[in-house]
Amino acid sequence: MTKAEKKTQMDNTETENTHAFETDVSRLLDIVANALYSNKDVFLRELISNAADACDRLRYEAINNPALKEKDEAFGIHIAIDREGDKLMIRDNGIGMNKEDLIENLGTIARSGTAAILENLKSSGKPDDMSLIGQFGVGFYASFMVAKTVEVISRKAGDNKAWKWVSDGRTGFSITEASKDEAALLNGQSGTHITLNTKPDAYDYLIDDKVIQIVMIYSDHIDIPVYLDTKEKDADQPINAASALWTRPKSEITDEQYKEFYHHIGHVFDEPLLTTHWKAEGVIEYTGLTFIPSMRPWDLYDPQRQHSLKLYVKKVYISDKVDNLLYPWMRFVKGVVDTQDLPLNISREMLQNNPVVSKMRSGITKKILSELDKLSRDDEPAFETFWYQFGAVLKEGLYDAVEHRDDLFKVCRFRTTDKTGTLTSLADYIERMKDGQEEIYYISGDNADSLKKSPQLEGFTARGLEVLLLTDTVDEFWLQMVTDYKDKKFRSVTKGQVDLNKFDDIKDDPAQSDEDKAEKQKTSASVELLRQHLEKILKDDVNYIRISKRLTESPVCLIAEDGSVDMHMEKVLKIQQNYDPTTKRVLEINKDHALIKKLAQMREENEENPVINEAAHLLYDQAMIIQGETIPDPAGFAKRMADFMTKGLST
Repeated sequence: MTKAEKKTQMDNTETENTHAFETDVSRLLDIVANALYSNKDVFLRELISNAADACDRLRYEAINNPALKEKDEAFGIHIAIDREGDKLMIRDNGIGMNKEDLIENLGTIARSGTAAILENLKSSGKPDDMSLIGQFGVGFYASFMVAKTVEVISRKAGDNKAWKWVSDGRTGFSITEASKDEAALLNGQSGTHITLNTKPDAYDYLIDDKVIQIVMIYSDHIDIPVYLDTKEKDADQPINAASALWTRPKSEITDEQYKEFYHHIGHVFDEPLLTTHWKAEGVIEYTGLTFIPSMRPWDLYDPQRQHSLKLYVKKVYISDKVDNLLYPWMRFVKGVVDTQDLPLNISREMLQNNPVVSKMRSGITKKILSELDKLSRDDEPAFETFWYQFGAVLKEGLYDAVEHRDDLFKVCRFRTTDKTGTLTSLADYIERMKDGQEEIYYISGDNADSLKKSPQLEGFTARGLEVLLLTDTVDEFWLQMVTDYKDKKFRSVTKGQVDLNKFDDIKDDPAQSDEDKAEKQKTSASVELLRQHLEKILKDDVNYIRISKRLTESPVCLIAEDGSVDMHMEKVLKIQQNYDPTTKRVLEINKDHALIKKLAQMREENEENPVINEAAHLLYDQAMIIQGETIPDPAGFAKRMADFMTKGLST
């Protein structure tokens, strides 16, 4: 082989082993490396957390395949310091990674929807916003806050080859097969050895006491012992407690330890809003330690998102992908559940339909809902924070979890037309209902402030009737399954006939003259004739027209007929399912509005007056616009409006 051929072969090999970061990943790494300067200690927590997870995974895999655990050596995480070489090293004897794992699964950022993360950071106007970054976690790549370059040697359990991954966190990374000396760093086991070549401003992480302090603060709770090895010998005593936090008595655990455990299992930086630690005893026994975040994860509404509850059996990690362990509408919950009532060698497939898992799910759900209900009574601001972050997701349970519906309704909160603007429970709403009110009134739409201006609300507002303002898409769906609450039917104010006269406090004036009564009857008769006339004009657009009992200020509004799809639901179905409605709306007119009275008078004077025809279409378009819908003929609407304005300005 010539020198040129050898050079070409070397160049090709170099290209095959070198990988550029995707653009989004590269940009995000730069943010991470420069935005978390105020709390650099977390890099070590993240590396130890990843190492502990790797040990947990191998412990589980080795139950059915003992050969994967090649040495009869306890799981452990070893930290070593090379002050002369400015290096900090972390080694575990966990599951390890092969070449494909190193490329695809090395860090949280590389597999967590970087485009979506960047979009959130961009839209915030604060590209270094710690609170936003905290929603996503930084995992392994937090290393680049303190390291110029990072070297990873890893061998996957069951494989013969070890691989070397090297990166500066900016230009990309390279992967090559590890040399014999490099593989020896793994001490003849599967696992991962990480070397951080520290930056000059991170030399304090090469001090023993500093490392011990970080481990005791951030990693004291993990179930894997962490050792600090010295040049002279390997340490024989762990520097952390090395006992599963959830197995300790609550009285022995501090708030700070709970918080750091939450950070450990969630790979996040926010504070837990609610911590629940309990032991269930009875037919089945298990210990639960769950957390509700204070910040919404960026992918909360991603259909592929799974919950973050880890299943342990007798303190052995089994899986964090047991679908039946937590309802989808509690996918924001993080934590662990540990039981004695499942065999260690149970497969993930068998877990999905296991009755023990189903019973635990029911118990976990009841406990969390009970704690949320307690939070709503004891700490209203904290509960409101929860509700605005996760309320829409929790309401999904009203649709598909009949057995928990009563408990969910205790927790659910709603905005209403009440002038205070505060959230209310349905129980409190019922307490405030007017005498004679037998239904829970609601209106649904996209925005609460816009809903408050809906003409369909006018009659309710005038009579002091409180109406729920439902703005979450899920509201339309659970209302299809739930017809009442405490024997009070749910009633949409934009659907069907509503009798509001029984709530009127003003009766006919006994002193009213016969002439006034006669004039009122005449006006009513005239408006009725107008209604019939308008109905003929708009026969292609509406089902029919009726005199409204809802309107007090606006001239018209649209209503869905009883038995048909409510208007906002129809809008949602059009978007999500290409729904093509076949039923027409009902147009209601306000007999007391000056415009309607004027049109009735014009019809009496000349039934063929073309202005009435134009006005009919304008009124229909107005009702459509108020409803937030596209009018069928925008050009025609603009022309009619211009003509009416011209005539009005000419008088």
